[in-house]
Amino acid sequence: MSASNGENANTQADKNVEMWRIKKLIKSLEAARGNGTSMISLIIPPKDQVTRIAKMLAEEYGTASNIKSRVNRLSVLSAITSVQQRLKLYNKVPTNGLVVYCGTIITEDGKEKKVNIDFEPFRPVNTSLYLCDNKFHTEALNALLTDDSKFGFIIMDGSGSLFGTLSGNTREVLHKFSVELPKKHGRGGQSALRFARLRVEKRHNYVRKVAETATQMFITNDKINVEGIILAGLADFKTDLSQSGLFDSRLQTKVLKIVDISYGGESGFNQAIELASDTLQGVKFIQEKKLIQRYFDEISQDTGKYCFGVDDTLRALEMGAVDSLIVWENLSVTRYSLRSSSSDEKRIIHLRPEQERDRSHFIDPETQTEMEVEESQLLLDWLALNYRSFGAVLEIVTDRS
Repeated sequence: MSASNGENANTQADKNVEMWRIKKLIKSLEAARGNGTSMISLIIPPKDQVTRIAKMLAEEYGTASNIKSRVNRLSVLSAITSVQQRLKLYNKVPTNGLVVYCGTIITEDGKEKKVNIDFEPFRPVNTSLYLCDNKFHTEALNALLTDDSKFGFIIMDGSGSLFGTLSGNTREVLHKFSVELPKKHGRGGQSALRFARLRVEKRHNYVRKVAETATQMFITNDKINVEGIILAGLADFKTDLSQSGLFDSRLQTKVLKIVDISYGGESGFNQAIELASDTLQGVKFIQEKKLIQRYFDEISQDTGKYCFGVDDTLRALEMGAVDSLIVWENLSVTRYSLRSSSSDEKRIIHLRPEQERDRSHFIDPETQTEMEVEESQLLLDWLALNYRSFGAVLEIVTDRS
């Protein structure tokens, strides 16, 4: 694997970890409920001003002071104060914007608990939002989970070609050009062969131009700038291009699908997006499948470059021997940090939910007394925070692959 390819893989894996964190946060925020309108959702886009938001919050504080219900009034004022305190930590809005959630939620056992969360998202958030409600609003965060992989489209027909990209729900036309190709006809007498030859030559030149333009559009600094390419068109142009030696071999390997469309130009672009939607949605699934297959290949070839299970994997991780760490997104193993009350000796254990019920895991084998739980967190949370320090790439996979 080249250095640049390894770098790209690391970047993508880091992005997947961030997406998993956001997904987990959304799940907990969506489940939270409070009394009255004491739960504040604040989202500030990148180019906004902290001073403007601070002024707006001061005005909101004044308005909230008039709420008749004393309990609700105090809860809302407390939440606004918490947001104001959080905002003081920032001189300016971070590069990707700022997301703040503050309020008092009701826990499962009916108790009140204050929640204060502020963070810069891993991707620019272009929504401006301020809401007081009995729940947190996470719609804008869901938009961050939309895969932003960019896909290239080449739309070819007898009148011209269009080159475009699709990223999330944003499509962009990069370039288009028209062409005049001679039509088939039976006239010409002795010149019929010459006409046919000219027609073939012009078609060949057209395919050459499309191939050259594709290289200009989809290769930057010798690197492919899209995750995959969809070829679409009328007649045989798209097939001719895919099989042509003129089409850059690097782009040929990225062709995900070839589709037949009824139109050219931008209408054809829209139709191609629709027809290729299943393929595009499956790209992450395919990447996961390749990752898992690579792991099973190591096992089948008995290379010795693999391990599995919590204990063996963590041992290899501590030795710095792990390159790719593959973890299921719903892994329900908890990491406990225990301390002996008599000797201050520390011990780390990892338990599944059914093991947690067996208190013998928490007993000090030397003194036979119960050890104190200093810290407990899901192992996946701990790995997401610490995987970089072991020099590994964390790959969080679903059960679909």
